[in-house]
Formats: sequence, C-alpha cells, structure tokens
Amino acid sequence: MTLGDRGGSPPSAAGSPLQLPAFRRFLLAHLVSAAGSAMAPVALAFAVIGQGGGAWSLGIVLTANTVPALVFLLVGGVLADRVSRSRILFLGNLGAGVAQAAVAVLVATGTATTAAISVCACASGVASAFTAPAVQGVASRLVPPEQLQQANALVRAPRNAVKVVGPVVGGFVVTLTGPAWALGWDALTFVVAAFLLAGLRLAGAVSPGGSGGGLVADLRVGWAGFRSRAWLWSYTLSGTAVVAAWLAGYQLLGPIVADRSYSGAGSWGLVQGAFAAGLLAGTVVCLLWKPQRLVLVCVVTSSGLMLPLAALGLELPLPWVLAAAAIAGVGMDVAIVAWSTAMQQQVPDEELGRLSSFNSVGERVAIPLGYLLVAATSAYWTSGRVLLVCSAVILVAGVANACVPDVRRIRRA
Repeated sequence: MTLGDRGGSPPSAAGSPLQLPAFRRFLLAHLVSAAGSAMAPVALAFAVIGQGGGAWSLGIVLTANTVPALVFLLVGGVLADRVSRSRILFLGNLGAGVAQAAVAVLVATGTATTAAISVCACASGVASAFTAPAVQGVASRLVPPEQLQQANALVRAPRNAVKVVGPVVGGFVVTLTGPAWALGWDALTFVVAAFLLAGLRLAGAVSPGGSGGGLVADLRVGWAGFRSRAWLWSYTLSGTAVVAAWLAGYQLLGPIVADRSYSGAGSWGLVQGAFAAGLLAGTVVCLLWKPQRLVLVCVVTSSGLMLPLAALGLELPLPWVLAAAAIAGVGMDVAIVAWSTAMQQQVPDEELGRLSSFNSVGERVAIPLGYLLVAATSAYWTSGRVLLVCSAVILVAGVANACVPDVRRIRRA
C-alpha cells in the first residue's frame, strides 16, 4: 500500500526522518536538482550578457520567467489539493528540464536572442507554477508531525550544500567554456529529479471544495481560509515588497554590478557561493534551534536580505559583500524552514496547496514590476543608488510586518 493510498497520513517513526525510505527518495531528488540549479542563475545571466544584453534584456528574461507563475500558481494550488502530487512534480520537473535544454542548445549554437531565451524562461515558469504548491505538502505526508521542522531543514541541507560550490563552479565554467554546458547540466538534473519524485506516489488530498465543486469553488474556499489568517496575509503582503526588492536587486543588478565593479562572473559566483554557505549554516541552526514564535522569526530573519544589497550598492570591497551575503543566507534559510513548518502546522493538509499558492502569488505579484522598474530606473540612476533603495524597502517592510499582533501570536504547535 502506498503513502498516497493511505490518504496521506505520515508513518510513525522515532528518531530521524532519514529512517524513512520515501523521505530519503524525496531528499535525493532535491540533491540532484540542486546540483544543476546552483549553476543556472550565473549561466543564464551571462548567457544574456554574452549575446549583447544588459540590465533591460536580463529584466525581460526574468520577467518572462515570473509572469507565468502569477497566472498558473492558483491553478497549481487547486491541483495540488485534488490530484496526485507526485504526478504534478514529475511533469513539472520534466517540463523545466526540456525548457532549460532548449536554452542550452540556443546558446551553444549561437542563435540565442533575448526573445528566444524569454520564451524558454516562460515555459520554465509555467512548470514551476504547478510544482511549487505540490512541494509544500510533501513533507507532512512523509514524516510524523514532531519531525516536520527537522525534515524541512534536511530537505534544505543538500540543496544548500551544493549551492556553496555550485555558483563558484558555475562562474568558472561560464568563464572557461561559456554558459551552454552549465545550462545543459541543469536540464539533465531536472529530468533525473522528475523520475525520482514520480516514485513517491503521493495522491491529492480530499479538499472541501473538491467534491462536486469546480475550480472557482475550490479557489473561493481557499481564499476564505487565506484571508481569515492575519499572520498569513500580512506576511504575504510584506513579502510582496521584500521579494520584489530582493530579486530585482540581487538577480538583475547583482551580475551587472559584478561585471562592472568587480571581476565579472568569477566574483559573482563567489557572492552566490557565500550566500549559499549562509543558507547551509542556517540549515544547521534549524536542526539545533526550534523557535516558538515561528512567524515572527520568519519576519526578522528574512529582513537580513537587505545587507548584501546595501554592500553592493555602496561598492564595498568584495570580502564585505561576501560576509553580507553569508549573513543574509543564514537568515533566509531560517525563515524558509520556519515558514514551511508554520504552514504545515497551522494549515490543514486539504487546504495547504491552495493557501500556499495564494501566498506564492502574493509574494511574486510585484516581481515583474520590480524587474522592469529597476531596469528602467537604472538608465537614470546609478546601480548603487537603486540597490540602496531596494535595501531600504526590505527593512521597512520587515519592521511593518513585525508590528502585526497576529504575527507575534503564532507559536509552534
């Protein structure tokens, strides 16, 4: 009998989630996928730069990757609560692998253009929109409730470990051979991860809106659950500003500043490696520390994302930028693990896909605007000034969210 056949009830096990075969398979899929994805941002950025694009071209590509998520995430949330989550994960990862392989071929053959890369980025964004809500509910199906935070931290561990060296290796691979090889490797790891995740056999939950109701009915039930939780919608609202400012500053302007003020792909790979090292250290923190006020911890620790943006904006020496990136990484991983644990403990499994999708849409809705606004503003302001504004936005949003009473009220179950 499979896990999905039992209605999603996690097995009982003492000790570590690593004792559970299904969880180990899930963990291996994350490790394989991370081995490619850690190199992808560096390769993609310099693939765009290599075909003559600047901040505007990179902004278009990143926007093309983000917009489909806003369109399809809510549908993905409904499907995660109604159909097999393992099937969604399989098809989503397979689709992302095909899209990334297409980019690699375009770059390798010298036919890559901003428009062509954007089309592939759009396809990858569609795949991500369907897999993101499904992933959120996997850990609660595989491990008992008392092991949720440990499981969430362990899932992050291999991904973060690979990210420590992945961007650095990716930077040097791009420098020595060009971005096509790194993009091709990423495509292969997506495909391998797809088949590993397909073997989990996770059925969908029986959602309150799923029996006799359609897509709109399910979304209406999900929206009611979302807006009834002040800690959830206020954190999402804050995330609208934080995520847009962080990604527009880090992903868009970061490579541009590295190319102009530091030593190009190599230095940017080091920055991303430092951030990943911080993420790995944050995983260790989460294995040792179980905070009670989970949502408040998310708010405080995620605000550390302002540090590397400020360091880059001030054009501090590279060691200072690396230190700021590492500190931000620690905070970010603690925030991600705490948030996943809070969602899994506070939201019923049959609503988790939809409420996760509302949260994801809310956090991503301003990303395209952020990319385009930062790209356009950089034509009139220096990149340093724009980065400092992004850093200030993150700080203000974090302080405002910490003032919400419900954020401070939510405690570990």
